[in-house]
Amino acid sequence: MTAIHIKAFCFNPFYENTYLIYNDAGVCWIVDPGCSNQEEQEKLSSFIREYELRPVKLLLTHGHIDHILGCAFVYHKFGLSPEMHLKELEIYNSGSYVGAMYGIEYIAGPPPGLFLVDGQTLLLGDSSLTCILCPGHSPGSICFYNKEQKFLIGGDVLFEGSIGRTDLPGGDHDSLIRNIKARIFSLDKNVVVYPGHGGATTVGQEILTNPFF
Repeated sequence: MTAIHIKAFCFNPFYENTYLIYNDAGVCWIVDPGCSNQEEQEKLSSFIREYELRPVKLLLTHGHIDHILGCAFVYHKFGLSPEMHLKELEIYNSGSYVGAMYGIEYIAGPPPGLFLVDGQTLLLGDSSLTCILCPGHSPGSICFYNKEQKFLIGGDVLFEGSIGRTDLPGGDHDSLIRNIKARIFSLDKNVVVYPGHGGATTVGQEILTNPFF
């Protein structure tokens, strides 16, 4: 089975993590493009050029503005429309309003290409990632899980020593806690969690040390 590689970029004023997931054949997915200016766009593009990657999919863990600032750029540069859970559509479509509220320039991204569902399998060459619906931070937050290499692209669900905020529209603290316990903490303890902000952690570390549990 071809190895999957993960490259993280920290973008925009929210210090959001944008991820490239790619295999040895150069097939590439872009996850949560937060690139908010020309310099950040070039960082993303130059890595793709340098490693001769071929972006074929644009995935969103959720629709908050810090995770979608680069959707328009990715669409115009690579021809990719975002794939997300249907329950994130309203949040995604509110980007212009939220951007104005924060004083951030936001160029509206394209309509979603596909809506993802819980348990859906996404194929990256001969490897696969499973969509895990984990609402609470937002209504349709999705994590992308690879069982073979034991990693999870977690969005803003779980952080090192913390959890996603739940005071934004559609947030639900009790739901987030319940879903993390049932859907994330049930995974292998060695699974590496790549969050939407900050550094990577593991499921086992968060079970043992996260103060929210």
